[in-house]
Amino acid sequence: MRAVLAYSGGLDTSVILKLMQERLGAEVITVTVDVGQKDDFEAIEEKAHKFGAVEHYTIDAKEEFAEKYVSQAIKANAMYEKAYPLATALARPLIVEKLVEVAKKEGADVIAHGCTGKGNDQVRFNLGIKALAPELEILQPVMEWELSRDWEMDYAKKHGIPVSDKIYSIDENIWGRSIEGGPLEDPFFEPPEEIFEWTSSISSAPDEPEYVTIDFENGVPVALNGEPMDLLTLVTELNEIAGKHGVGRIDHIEDRTVGIKSREIYEAPAAVTLIKAHYDLEKLIFTKWLLEFKDAVDSKWSWLVYNGLWYEPLREALDAFINEAEKAVNGRVKVKLHKGNAIVVGRESDNALYSKEVATYEHFSTFDQKLAKGFIELFGMQSVMAYSSRAKPMGKVPEGSPLAAKSH
Repeated sequence: MRAVLAYSGGLDTSVILKLMQERLGAEVITVTVDVGQKDDFEAIEEKAHKFGAVEHYTIDAKEEFAEKYVSQAIKANAMYEKAYPLATALARPLIVEKLVEVAKKEGADVIAHGCTGKGNDQVRFNLGIKALAPELEILQPVMEWELSRDWEMDYAKKHGIPVSDKIYSIDENIWGRSIEGGPLEDPFFEPPEEIFEWTSSISSAPDEPEYVTIDFENGVPVALNGEPMDLLTLVTELNEIAGKHGVGRIDHIEDRTVGIKSREIYEAPAAVTLIKAHYDLEKLIFTKWLLEFKDAVDSKWSWLVYNGLWYEPLREALDAFINEAEKAVNGRVKVKLHKGNAIVVGRESDNALYSKEVATYEHFSTFDQKLAKGFIELFGMQSVMAYSSRAKPMGKVPEGSPLAAKSH
């Protein structure tokens, strides 16, 4: 058997690497995809070879992740259950793509990963592999071999595999950092400061606010504080700036794909800031009907991505709608960062539907207020008639109601 293993170098995948050789006699090719996690990739490669990998790939996919996945998430205002900006979920289809590419190149029969049977990632990995390479077998050892953490720790010690005894499970990429497990599994337990790396606490954040401007073209950020930059650089810099002010901490009760409710802690300074700014710009530009419909599209897009349905045709169809709508989303947004808050305080666009001359209460207003009288009559006519109709049997038809004459 020749197998490709999605390899992080952590406890699960390190033990799996050894077990696949021991139990299956497999030749294992390990693959680590860099989507912005702060790991020592040389050390991971060295560890993979030391414990039996016949080949190791480290693939730098940060730029591709930003340009193809994060950009679309911004355009879709992607927030699962109005809270989670999909950092981990977004990266999984890209990682799967790289695993399949290596498997085909290396002539592998199997793709293995370290997902448990309780989480969302097993759905994302397995459905992605089935879509891109249905001929490949999928191996999920943690679930199939019923591996527990304490058993894995004992096995690692016996085989000299160095592992961390950390109590939290952490995943990160350029779009966000997730922390779960340990005492966080008590939803009433306040997360300790020690778990946060990207964001300052409210007490230690600067007392003075900081303002940033973000320029958008076709719905995608293209400049920060007036300086043009690629999306990867922009997100990286904004993570630092907004995180310094404590922006982007999320404490969220989440509905997993498998039906379990989980308590999730996230840090996503750039994601929170950019999505707030982007949505505000949409409100300046879109008609109220387009904005209302796109809210529903965005929610469905986020649901599909979270639940591992990246290759679902509906997601592609929604992308087409989103991309068409976003052609008009060009402009600049000013955001105030202060003590955990990202507050939009200004916006401008050549495509704005806001008109000061129409909206103002000053004498130079161009709006003819007399038009409102007829509009009100027509706009609420059916609602007023419906109320009168329900009130009629009780003898409560108001004077002047359109139904009043019929009640005599």
